Order: sequence, then structure tokens, then C-alpha cells
Amino acid sequence: MSSEEKEQRLRQNQTVGARSPLSDNEMEMESQSRWIKRSYVVVFLLLLVVAGAIMWRGFRTAVIERDFWLNLAETQKQPNQQIFPTRGNIYSSEGKLMATSVPKYYLYMDFKADSYHPKGPKDWNARDTLKHSRTDNIDSLAYYLSRKFKDRTTAGYKRHLEQGIRSGSRYYRLYPSKISYSDLKEVKQFPFFRLGRFKSGLFEEERIERDLPFGTLASRTIGDTYGVLEKGGVSKARYGLEMRYDSLLRGKPGLSATQRVAGAWTNVVLQEPEDGMDIRTTIDIDLQDIAEKSLRDKLREIDAESGTAVVMEVATGEVKAITNLSRKREGVYGEDMNHAVGDEIEPGSTFKVASIMVALEDGVCAPGDTVDVGKGVYRYGRADINDHNKASGGYGKITVAQSIWYSSNIGVAKVILNGYEKQPMKFWEGLKRIGLMEDLELEIPGAGRAKIRRPDDKSNPWSKTTLPWMSFGYETMIPPIYTLTFYNAIANGGKMMRPMFVKELLRDGKVEERYPSKVVVPEICSEATLKKIQEMLVGVVDSGTGRAVHSPLIKIAGKTGTAQIASGGVYRTSGHSVSFCGYFPADNPKYSCIVVIRRPRNGYPSGGTMSGAVVRAIAEKIYAHETRFVLSKMEQDSLAVKLPRVKGGDARAIEELLHTLDIPMERDSAEAPWVLASASPVAKGEEEKSASEASIQLKSTTIREGRVPSVVGMGAKDAIFLMEQAGLRVSLSGAGRVVSQSIPSGRNVTKGQTVALTLR
Repeated sequence: MSSEEKEQRLRQNQTVGARSPLSDNEMEMESQSRWIKRSYVVVFLLLLVVAGAIMWRGFRTAVIERDFWLNLAETQKQPNQQIFPTRGNIYSSEGKLMATSVPKYYLYMDFKADSYHPKGPKDWNARDTLKHSRTDNIDSLAYYLSRKFKDRTTAGYKRHLEQGIRSGSRYYRLYPSKISYSDLKEVKQFPFFRLGRFKSGLFEEERIERDLPFGTLASRTIGDTYGVLEKGGVSKARYGLEMRYDSLLRGKPGLSATQRVAGAWTNVVLQEPEDGMDIRTTIDIDLQDIAEKSLRDKLREIDAESGTAVVMEVATGEVKAITNLSRKREGVYGEDMNHAVGDEIEPGSTFKVASIMVALEDGVCAPGDTVDVGKGVYRYGRADINDHNKASGGYGKITVAQSIWYSSNIGVAKVILNGYEKQPMKFWEGLKRIGLMEDLELEIPGAGRAKIRRPDDKSNPWSKTTLPWMSFGYETMIPPIYTLTFYNAIANGGKMMRPMFVKELLRDGKVEERYPSKVVVPEICSEATLKKIQEMLVGVVDSGTGRAVHSPLIKIAGKTGTAQIASGGVYRTSGHSVSFCGYFPADNPKYSCIVVIRRPRNGYPSGGTMSGAVVRAIAEKIYAHETRFVLSKMEQDSLAVKLPRVKGGDARAIEELLHTLDIPMERDSAEAPWVLASASPVAKGEEEKSASEASIQLKSTTIREGRVPSVVGMGAKDAIFLMEQAGLRVSLSGAGRVVSQSIPSGRNVTKGQTVALTLR
């Protein structure tokens, strides 16, 4: 500040009188304060403007330009994609995998890919890379394809590829069959294909197949799916349990969206997929294998058209095995139809048991009543009723029980005519009462029903012969599993159980729902009638037409059946259906079983020797499979070795081993480190000692320093140790215990000399 300014300021201060003069520092601070205030005002105004602008921009975006920005956001997203669920698995009763989903692939080539159609002169060298490349040419690719698939030669694949190039097809099938994912990965690394899809034109079409780890075992019952994926990434079931539980097995698809965020595409899961539930069936893989093999062997032996075998657990109604085999070609059988569940067939003589049960329950007859069946031919109305032994003179006079044993058509027909000829509706009501017409609500789609004609059905009126023919299994249509359910009730004390195929629903290995056994008919007949029927079924196997079913291992009860197959109303030229239905063990039933065989070519059609033989094989194999022996309680074999052969050697090791195995022993010296072992001697003429009296004798052997030891009777380990400890080299031949040594024991040792030991 200049002197003039200071004087002017001083005069001003003097004029006011009350003010004191300001220093230079104070004046400078006052000037800075005013500048800061002006700066705050400016900043505040700027912030106010920015805030106003932001609020205006937000309002404009959210309200005025809302539709524009929403449309712009949609352009930055790709359409929602479905996330396919995994179809549930099917397991056996013991938890073994029976059906699971596996991806398979068809291979195609697009011969309109960029590499086959250059865009200009600069791209000309890329044309037909498959033909002109040095490393990825058609010859190399054809060689790899031929080596991999083995369905064409290298030259054949080259012609195949050249034909595709000429065709210019965008959907050219490279390989006719489906391949696995691992094969697909391998093929993509072949010459030319490794250049990628857009250059090579290779692409695949995915199919989801149900893989059956156990092959044909119960395959028709388990079911299958169509390979083509439907909307939602699920495959539609075709038949069997797959179809029955399709809604639970298939699951629910999820959703994902691919959005562009910060310049990159990001996949966002909008809804997680819900995988299908698993089901645990009642099928026992071991019993299923037994049933299928037993049936297949018999079908091949008699060259039959088809056969069915079902094994059911008596107490629960659980189907433990079900197999349906048909001839594919000579000697080869496979599953194609579920005959056990779907076939509505005339049951033949297995139906006689139901007829006699109704007659016994109604008091029409007793097991000991006599029936005269004559010489095997009985004229009724305008038709003849024949017994199978009419050529040999018939059975003459037999009891009602024997009518079942010998499967006499005449005997059963006369009993039923005697009781129901004038009141056939009562017989029909009796069949209904014992449960034959109940709806079993089977879990297999397409299952049949028992169809037994009513006497008052005007759409299908009875004839004079309907009642007697129905009594021995004709003019009725019953699926095999219905017949089995009836016999299972006989074995189960009269309680009829619904056949079960699925017992549990699972999710992530945890049980979500259990299906209990269901009683269809609590009591099919009185206890007295049931006992009489059970005795008759035992008599069939012991003394009647089922003698071929008799087994020395397990007691079987049941009934044979043989029926002519009708075709166009004619029986004589269409072949036979033979069957056996029963249960085992007869005195304490655990399983019931039915076997039906259709149109055998070899041998005389017989339910006993054909179907019955299969039931016997199944019963014996199941018995062997489930029998458990306690070795400690088994009677000792007379040829069993009383004492083991023990090798000589280290005394402490041998003693410890014998003590652990609880084998008695005797030692001549408790201090000897090396011993030879032998069984206790038996005096001449003395009776052989029992296992409890015999013992192992341990005899001491002396090892002298500088002398060749005696190792005869020792094992290789101890013999080598002693010889090398003495300074000798060892050469071994044979296996077992030492029987000879090339240098006799007791000789002076020559260091480094080789001793040959022979073991046997």
C-alpha cells in the first residue's frame, strides 16, 4: 500500500472516530473471505443447475421417453431360452439302475457352408478345402471315418463325401446310426472337421434316448420314450411305466435369457428347471434274470412263437419279475409286446380251479364226490367234450379232486352242469365273488381286463354249450396276470392283492412317496374251501398232470393248462397255448408264478412238461439264490481235511498263526527258534483221530554255525533266509514247501556256493 493510500485511510478513520486502524494482514484476510463467499455462491448455483438437469433428465426418461427406452432395452436382449430338465431314472427294487436318459447324436453335413462357396477372387483358395487342403483333405477325412465307424472302406467314404459335395445338400447324412457324446467329440477332431462348423459344415442333431443298462430285462414293462425332444426339452413316453409315470418322470423346463450388459452378452437364469422324479420299481434284477433265462431256454428248445413268465411276491403282490419274449427270427427271442398284462386270452385248464372253488363254496360238490368221465368223450348238446386221454380210454370214475389233478374237462364240466345248468347266473356271480372280475388298476398302459360273459348279456347271448365250455377255460378272456393274481390269493390265505410294479417315488435320492400294498378282495372264499383247493393244487404236482413240475429241492403247487388258440372262430389249425400257474414253497408260499407259452413247434403241447418245466426251473433257481447257509452249523464233510499242511520255519510266526486259527499244536522245545511241522502221528491199526484230538507237531531243528542247515519241509521265505545267513546263494524251482536241497545238511559251508532248492 502506498503512503498516500495510508494517509487517506488514516483520515477516514479519524473522521469516524470509533474505528481503529486495520493492519495489512487483516485487510488481506478480509479480501480472501469475500472471494471465498463468492466462490461458494457460484458452486452452489452450478450444483443447483446440475441437479435440476439430472431431475429433468430422469423425468424425461421415466415419463416422456419411457416407451422409447423400453423398446431399446428389448433390442439388447435375446429371446428367452428354455433350460431342459433331466428325465427321472427308473430303478429296480434293490436300487439298480434300469432306465436313464442318454444323449445320442446324428451327424450331418452342410455342403452350402462358406468354404464351398467363395465370396470373391481373394477367397478362391478356400473353395472346397475338403478337396484341396494338404492336411485336411478328403482322403484324410475318409480314412479317419472308415477307421472309426467301420461301415465303409476309405474309398467308400470318399465316394460318399464326393456325392454330398455334388448334391450341395444342407442336410446330408454323414453316418446312418446315432453316436455317443464321446464319439461326437472325437469326430470333431478329425481332419477338416476340426476347422469348425462354419468352415467344415459338420453339425449334429441331438436325440435323447432311454438307456437300459440291463438290456432286455423287463424292457417292455419298463417302457421307452420317443427320441425327438418336444417343447420344453422333454421326450414323450411310448409305453410301459415310462408312459404311466410320464408326468412325474419328465420334469419341468426352466428359462434363461441372454442379455447384453456392458458390451458383453451374459446368460441370466430366470427360472430353474425342475428335474423329473425317479421311481423305484418292484422288479428284482436277479429274479428277473432267472425268469428270463429259464423262459428263453425253453422257448428255444420247443421252438415256440412266444412266452410269458411273471413272478409275484405272495404277501405284497409286488411283481418281482416279468418277461415277455417273442420269436424275432429262428432261435432268437426278444421283447416286443407285454403279453402278461395286455393279452386277453382263453386261460384253458387253469380256470378249472376257479370253477371248482365256486362249486365247493356253493355246496354243489365235495372233493371226494365221484364223477364218471367215461372213456374221455362226453356228448353234450350237439358238441363233444373231450379229455386229453380219450385215445387211451379215459379215466372212468374219478373224484372231484382228481378232476383237478388229471385236468379232466368232462369231470369239471359235469360238476358245473350239475350245480348251475338251470341257474347259470349263480355261477357267474360266484366267479365275480372270488375276485376274477375285479379291476386290478394295473400301472401298465394298455392293460387288459378279465372278460367273463354274463348269461343275460343280449349282445353276446349264451348258447347251450357256453356254461360247460366256460367251466374249463373257454369262452372267457383273462390276461395272464389276472390268473396269477387269483392263484396268488390262494397262496396268500384267500387275500387277493393288487399286482404292484412301483413302490416308491424319489427325488434326489430321498423318498417322497411310498405306495403301499393294496388288498383287492379280503377273502375270496371260506377257509375250509381254500384248504381243499390248496390240497388239490399240491395233488396236481404230486400225482397229476403237473408231475414234471415236482422238484426234490422245493415243494411246488399249481395247475397246468392247455388251450387251443382260436383264429377266425376255428381252433384246430391255430396251435396251442400251454400254461402253468402256481406258487412255492407250497407249505409256506413266498412267490407265485405263471408261465404261458404260445404255439410250440417241437413236442406235444403240455402245460406240465413245457410251462411247468419253466416254473420248476425258476423256483429252484430262486431257492438256490435265496438260500443262506451258516457254515458253523453245517455237518462236516467226511472228506474234509482235518488239519492243514503247515510249513516249517520261524517258530514264533507259526505259533502265532496256529493260535489265531485255533489249531491245536504240540512243541518239543519252547525255546527253539526254528521248527519243522507235521500232523500228529497215528499208531498202526488205531482209528483215525477226530479233528478235536489231532494236532500239529512242531519239532525243533538245530542250526549250527558254519554248517549247511536243513530246510526240507520249510517254506521258500524261511529256507532262503537260513541259506543266505549261512553264506550260500540260493536257486529255487517249483512252488510249495522244500522237498530237497542240492547240498546235504551238516556239510561245511563254502561261502558263495549255490544251493538248489526244489519246492513242491
